[in-house]
Amino acid sequence: MRELLVVANSDEKTARQKMKLRIPHGSGFTHLLLGPTGRSLIILFSLFVIAGLGTFTYFYARYSRIIDEKLRAGVFANSAKIFAAPESVSVGDAITPNDIATGLRRSGYTESRGNPVGYYQIHSNYIEIFPQSDSYFDQEPGLIRFVKGKISQIVSLQDNTARNQYQLEPQLIQAISGAAREKRRMVKFHDIPKVLVDAVTSIEDKRFFQHLGFDPIRILKAVYVDVKEGRKDQGASTLSMQTARMFFLTQDKSFKRKAAEVIITLQLEQKLTKEQIFEYYANQVDLGWRGTFHIVGLAQASEAYLGKELNNINLPEAAEIAGMIQRPGYFDPFRHPDRLRDRRNIVLLLMRQNNVIGDRDYALASEAPLTVTKAGSTSVEAPYFVDMVNDKLQNMFQDADFQSNAFRVYTTIDMRVQRAAVEAVRLGMASVDEQIKKQRRFKGQTPPTPQVALVAIDPHTGEVKALVGGRNYGLSQLNHTLAKRQPGSIFKPFVYAAALDTAVSGGPRVFTASTTVVDEPTTFYFDNQSYTPGNFEKKFSGTVTLREALAHSLNVATVKVGEMVGFDAVVDMANRAGMNYKIHPTPAVALGAYEITPVEAVGAYTIFANGGDYLKPSFLSMVRAQDGKVVFKNKVEEKQVLDPRVAYLTTSLLEEVLRTGTAAGVRARYNLTIPAAGKTGTSHDGWFAGYTSELLCVVWVGFDDNLELNLEGAHSAAPIWAEFMKRALEYREYRDVKPFRAPAGIVSITIDPESGMPAAPNCPKTRSEVYIAGTEPVGVCPLHGGRGGITTVAGWDTSPPPATPPPARAAPTIPGSQGDGQAPPDPASRRAARQASGQAANSTAPPPASPKDETKKPGEKKGFLQRLWRVLK
Repeated sequence: MRELLVVANSDEKTARQKMKLRIPHGSGFTHLLLGPTGRSLIILFSLFVIAGLGTFTYFYARYSRIIDEKLRAGVFANSAKIFAAPESVSVGDAITPNDIATGLRRSGYTESRGNPVGYYQIHSNYIEIFPQSDSYFDQEPGLIRFVKGKISQIVSLQDNTARNQYQLEPQLIQAISGAAREKRRMVKFHDIPKVLVDAVTSIEDKRFFQHLGFDPIRILKAVYVDVKEGRKDQGASTLSMQTARMFFLTQDKSFKRKAAEVIITLQLEQKLTKEQIFEYYANQVDLGWRGTFHIVGLAQASEAYLGKELNNINLPEAAEIAGMIQRPGYFDPFRHPDRLRDRRNIVLLLMRQNNVIGDRDYALASEAPLTVTKAGSTSVEAPYFVDMVNDKLQNMFQDADFQSNAFRVYTTIDMRVQRAAVEAVRLGMASVDEQIKKQRRFKGQTPPTPQVALVAIDPHTGEVKALVGGRNYGLSQLNHTLAKRQPGSIFKPFVYAAALDTAVSGGPRVFTASTTVVDEPTTFYFDNQSYTPGNFEKKFSGTVTLREALAHSLNVATVKVGEMVGFDAVVDMANRAGMNYKIHPTPAVALGAYEITPVEAVGAYTIFANGGDYLKPSFLSMVRAQDGKVVFKNKVEEKQVLDPRVAYLTTSLLEEVLRTGTAAGVRARYNLTIPAAGKTGTSHDGWFAGYTSELLCVVWVGFDDNLELNLEGAHSAAPIWAEFMKRALEYREYRDVKPFRAPAGIVSITIDPESGMPAAPNCPKTRSEVYIAGTEPVGVCPLHGGRGGITTVAGWDTSPPPATPPPARAAPTIPGSQGDGQAPPDPASRRAARQASGQAANSTAPPPASPKDETKKPGEKKGFLQRLWRVLK
């Protein structure tokens, strides 16, 4: 036994006292601690703890500042955000407060007053909307009331006055960020289906909503399994830890990164709710690649792999997406469906063990076939359109990394019309598939899958309102709206427009709608080569008018018209309409033998739908940089390339296609009673191009390998067009369809269709025909004799007025929150101004808008009495 002397000090008045401690000889550790060495170790340990706590506190505070800054700016602040066109609501619209709130959330609004984009407050029968500094426009706050599922009142909260309309914030379509071209669709937690939340937590972190950021039970289990199996294969990261790593750290496995992950996880758990952490995770989790884009987030994965919106997925589909999270490439549904099926069933098993699904649901879901985007399914969120926007931005801003900056990209697409287009494609292509299966050439074998393209624009602005580039973005990212194919008969209107243009441009022969041509077997010779076109089913109609030839798409008659007017004139007309790709003046040009894209086709048809003015299709409205500065604003590219009277005559011929021609069956089947014009096309593929006064749409259907479709455009593309138009008519901006308006200088007379001359009283059949004044037939029907028919003149002055440049389209001004104080041209405002101008269909006194006919000499103008005599004689 060893004795130690211990001296206790007290105050000066207290005597020193001695106390002895007896320590056993075997207690070396105690001797060490109480000795000089022990005291040194204690001091060093204390210093180490203090330093550790200080270091921890330093990094804790440092990461706290970083996290606070990122959360304030938004964790996706460096993503370029692509928005749709703003939508408006009006008194009388059938919509609910929840519908508007859902749209506002997609636009970036929340119920928090501090949200820089805007916030809303929803009540039982009204909703209040408050745009903020980062809004698309500085619009006054508004209150919208509802009665029986309809808007009953709109009130400005700025001056408490009533409004008829209120514009809503543009909805976010897509966010793209980083050099890796990360593509994501942002979702809020309450927009994520519960079945998907359960699936993800079951496979990734089943106690996520209970633990404080770390799961001790899971950590101990992972250590036990790794020790038992002799490998490091078990992961113990919670969703909170994965979220911390995804947003703030790299993927390396160093001690430094792991320590930082722990600190950031603690911070996130303190600063955010579990729902917010899951929302960030859901928008950032890596889910592989489709084409050249990196698929990020659960919503984008649903679009890319399932071809549907996130809120429409079912139990086995939720398990599929959750199963891919561990290794997206290894479980890719297109390349390794068997692997993903097994992984999906593991997720389902865990969901059953966690009691989030029952035995019956588990049995049914585990036996269900793997869901991969099927032919005919496509997302309503316009993935092909987003790719076009992304490529355009990269070309426009080559010196700026727009994907790594908070650019706000505002586009022209109308998501309501886009949804109509997607549904029309889905229904129409199901019918096409059935027709192809019945073709004898595919008997006993699986036929190839046809593709589709649809592009719809506002014919008066050129702005793209809907675009479907294919049946299945997950299977093919080829945008068929940009693929060159032979247009076939949808090119024929440009042949007839070139012919009708002779009434303005002059030439050895002037053509009218009642000019006749003989439709019979004919061989054409050009450049020492022969060309023998044939008609559909080898049927010929004999002598026909130009109206009949176009309405029934007669090939031989059309080539004859092209030959008489000159193939050079046909190519010139195509070039004026924006089709400039290797189109040559040969007989085959009349039948659309030279390739164009659907986007080129829809732009070309604007010269008919827009009174002779060509409009280049556009899909960007405005781009704002991170500081709010406007770096791009779209200007309508418009030029007059065709006399308005010729454009009207061509439209009149195209109306006949839907009235009595190749598309008459489609109009009847879909009960389309609106004024519309269009043309079917059949080459290797099926086409339809058609328009109303408010919307222009082109549809293409065909095989990628250019195999013959063997379906007429009337039975492939035209039904899709009709279904789309029928659905688009449900929306206020597109339902106010007007008859096509005749410009000044158009006359209408009653003729005998057999002779093409003014009708006599004894003519058994008569109909009205329209002409450019001065080109109408004079005399009387020679077949039936008697007095001529009635002439109606659109404006007495049949000589064209001097040419004046078309008036510039004034862009409506909306007070803006950034820079110039203006928003880009608003197509809805342009349309409202156009429709409010009091245009009357087929007015007998339209405003003079005809360009000058430079081939007419000043001395040739007739006086009033001479013109009256010519009409009446």
